[in-house]
Amino acid sequence: MSQLKLSPAVIKQMPVSEVVPHRDPMILIDQLLEHGIDTLLTQVNISELSPYFDDAHKGVPNYVGIEYMAQSIAALAGVEAKIRGDKIRVGFLLGTRKLKMHIPYYSQGESYQTRVSRLYQEEAGLAVFECKIFHEQTLVAEANINVFQPQDAQAYISESTQEENR
Repeated sequence: MSQLKLSPAVIKQMPVSEVVPHRDPMILIDQLLEHGIDTLLTQVNISELSPYFDDAHKGVPNYVGIEYMAQSIAALAGVEAKIRGDKIRVGFLLGTRKLKMHIPYYSQGESYQTRVSRLYQEEAGLAVFECKIFHEQTLVAEANINVFQPQDAQAYISESTQEENR
C-alpha cells in the first residue's frame, strides 16, 4: 500500500499497459483517470472493437464488468508498485461477494468508470476491494472482490502445482 498519490495530470498520461501485467488484446480498460491513497478510477470506452463485444446487442455483456473491476485493481497495484520503484506483479482474483449488475450490457459508444477502493490488505498479499462501475453518475455494477498477489507468482504457481500432484 502506498501513502503517496499521483496527480490527475500524471495519472491520466500513464498508459494502462505500464501498470497491468497484461498485454493487448487482453487489456480491457482504456484509461487511468484518478489516483488516491488506496483507490483508483479507470475508464473503458465501448466500441465494436472492444473485447467481448456482442454485435447482436451492440455492447459488452455485463459479466465482463468483473474483469473491468479486476483490471482496475491490478492497475492500482501497478501504480503503487511504480511509486515504490517495484516491479509489476501478477495477482489472482479469488472471488466476489455482493455482486450486483444493474444493466445487461455496456453499450456501444458509451464510457464507463470503475472505482476500486481497498478495504483490507494483509502483508501476505490477500486483499479485499470495493468496486463500483458508473455510467456518468449512475451506478451500473458493484461488488467486493477478493484478490491475492504473492511476492513471487511463479513460485506460488509451482508450489500449488506440486501440492496438486501429491
